[in-house]
Amino acid sequence: MDSRRADSEVGEPQLGLWDAVSLIVGIIIGAGIFRTPADIFQRVPDPWTGLAAWALGGLLALVGALCFAELASTYPRSGGEYVYLTRAFGPFVGYLFAWAQLSVIRPASIAMVAYIFAEYAATLCGLDSAGVLLLATGAILLLTLINILGVTLGSRTQNLLTVAKVFGLLALVVVGLGWGHYDVRPTAEHAPAKSGWFIEVMIYVLWTYAGWHEAAYVAAEVKDRRRNLPRALLVGAAGVTLIYLLVNLAYLLGLGFTGARASTLAADLLDRVWPGQGGQVMALLVCVSALGAVNGMIFTTARIYAEFGADHRLFAPLGRWSRRWHTPVRALVVQGVICLAMTAAVWGWGRGTDTFDRMLYLTSAVFWGFFLLTGVALFLLRRRDPELPRPFRVPAYPALPLLFCAWCAGMMFGAILDKPHESLAGLLILCAGLPFYFFPQTVRRREPSEPVLSAPE
Repeated sequence: MDSRRADSEVGEPQLGLWDAVSLIVGIIIGAGIFRTPADIFQRVPDPWTGLAAWALGGLLALVGALCFAELASTYPRSGGEYVYLTRAFGPFVGYLFAWAQLSVIRPASIAMVAYIFAEYAATLCGLDSAGVLLLATGAILLLTLINILGVTLGSRTQNLLTVAKVFGLLALVVVGLGWGHYDVRPTAEHAPAKSGWFIEVMIYVLWTYAGWHEAAYVAAEVKDRRRNLPRALLVGAAGVTLIYLLVNLAYLLGLGFTGARASTLAADLLDRVWPGQGGQVMALLVCVSALGAVNGMIFTTARIYAEFGADHRLFAPLGRWSRRWHTPVRALVVQGVICLAMTAAVWGWGRGTDTFDRMLYLTSAVFWGFFLLTGVALFLLRRRDPELPRPFRVPAYPALPLLFCAWCAGMMFGAILDKPHESLAGLLILCAGLPFYFFPQTVRRREPSEPVLSAPE
């Protein structure tokens, strides 16, 4: 093995099954569930179609989790798609994926959720748009520092925030079912759905489900990973699907179809129990939920960069772990700097308005494009590495992986057609990394016989 690998060795696995599930649930359940339901119910023709869209999103997330469960248990290295794409297509495609994560997808996702935290925290503190920027950057800085100081501290922070947000969502469900008026019929003034509504709705739904694959990024740090990784992926995806369906049903039963289409739907629902205070209670829930998602993404994403640095000499500093804290400190610092830069840039671009939507569409086409390639990689790797043990195999193969590839392709092309300018900006950022790949350097090629592909449990 390359001598550089010694500088990037991960310590003894410290994450149990609950830690991995907590990462998945904590990242999936960000602030989106408080924000996107209104956007979705505004676009669908009737309330039950809206609920069906949430159920379809959960089903697709579960199909994706099944595909990742096979890949993660077969190649139990940290890095997720970076590992699978590099093995299936070679270092160039793996490099593009890592560059996309480093330059656009992850910084935009972290900044997007940090902005949502900051917007709601600003309403509690009475701050203006400049205060929103300060709160968003402060959250990124603080959580980056927490994750630098140790895996245990980062995972315990994640577990605490995940428990808090799940209890908060269950409170919404109780309020909706216990104090609702149960009239979900559309009113006379409800406008018919616009053409092309399905793609828009699914972009919002599947963004809110994003994160079901996150445990794959920390595979090397999970105890008994060949068994616990598939369990975490499936339990996380199924659990979040159930929670999301209950929350959206609570919105509909508690507020009716018209009320569920209001941007303040969560606050309006809580007002039924705490009149006049629902907005503050909801803002607090959103803040906790968003912080949990930001912390989880910071935790997992740095592991992609660390694996990337171990393979590409130009980015080798990202692959070095701290011997004192056993964390990828340099990767975390670089990630934090890029997130802060993107946070400031997008805030300046939109002057503090429409930040959420801009960031969502900036990342969508690239995000779904690499998911599509990962689905294709599953087929290629079954043929390339038939001798490797596969503790978990996707059921109904090849039907379910084909379904996964089809909906990823649909989401990618749908995002490009729906928001071509934002999608083009994301693709241009991806292409900006090409010169770095061809810069004279040593690109390390891994073979299946290397210990990293069959690491001891």
